[in-house]
Amino acid sequence: MTQQWSKKTAATIVGQAGEDQLHEEISKRWAYVPGMMLMAIARTGEHYQIDEYYDFMKRHMDLFIQEDGTIKGYRIEEYNLDQINQGKNLFQLMEQTGEKRYEQAAHLLAAQLIGHPRTTDGGFWHKKVYPFQMWLDGLYMSSPFLAQYAQVFERPELFDEVAHQLLLIERKTRDPRSGLLYHGWDEAKEQVWANPQTGCSANFWSRALGWYAMAIVDSLEFFPVDHPQRGTLVGIFQRICNALYGVQEEQSGLWFQVMDQGFREGNYLETSGSSMFIYALAKGSRLQYLENPARRNALRAYNGLINRYVEEDQAGVHLHNICHGAGLSLERDGSYGYYIREKRVSDIHIGVAPFILASLEIERLEQ
Repeated sequence: MTQQWSKKTAATIVGQAGEDQLHEEISKRWAYVPGMMLMAIARTGEHYQIDEYYDFMKRHMDLFIQEDGTIKGYRIEEYNLDQINQGKNLFQLMEQTGEKRYEQAAHLLAAQLIGHPRTTDGGFWHKKVYPFQMWLDGLYMSSPFLAQYAQVFERPELFDEVAHQLLLIERKTRDPRSGLLYHGWDEAKEQVWANPQTGCSANFWSRALGWYAMAIVDSLEFFPVDHPQRGTLVGIFQRICNALYGVQEEQSGLWFQVMDQGFREGNYLETSGSSMFIYALAKGSRLQYLENPARRNALRAYNGLINRYVEEDQAGVHLHNICHGAGLSLERDGSYGYYIREKRVSDIHIGVAPFILASLEIERLEQ
């Protein structure tokens, strides 16, 4: 039985709150990383019946959700998929409190997606400032939210939208040789990072594909069993996981920053993407979307992660070897050199939140 690292890591984050019981970093702004951290802590609290963790999430969400359902710091006109992610916490708040403002905020975020700018084939632009570009990251930010919204508010046509987004980007970014997905796709083929023939970026970044793997398994959880594209989504998910097995590092079971480049100079085993893959494999196994060896590979990777990159001391739990951040733009050209130049850091929330979620899924799997 695992050591319940989800509880210990969530306790580390909650313990960093000040006298006003607010965490400095999570309190700063409405954004995708704080939203993911709050969700990870609230899910841990729900599973282990720790009310303090739900209260922590609510306290931070209430900094932003106004009485009329507007969201402080959010503008729909930005058309930024990253801004949807924190809204996933609204559904638990609606269920627990019945307060109308949380429902109104969910309607506001859904309105963004319904009116979001799109590629010719109907794919959501990652942001308004990134025209005609789809990034794998954006599927995690938007798809599970929209799938849960479709379920809660009985909007079946929105399941069709979610399926369309997930299947479209997989079709546009999949490399047939490896089965891996490229980080981004530019329909216009104008960006410096875009292949002039395919529009795809040049490399397989672990966290980008991690976002997508989580997006598909989280979205499927809300899909009706008789939805015409549900089986296709399950099949696509299985196919991606098969590709992941092919690039798992043999000894640790983890995944590299640039996934298909192994121990090429500068490459390293990266823990945020690895946590996302562990989460997706464990959850997919638990919900029976995935066959063997999903469970075995998830456990092998999780043990490698704990043994190599997780530490515990008086200050709590620490996670190392996290890529600070990466994107695609004029300066961020998607080359191998670019991805390995990005800083490697410890304990930042973009790595710790997926680690909590992965730990919780492993714990549920083992129970």
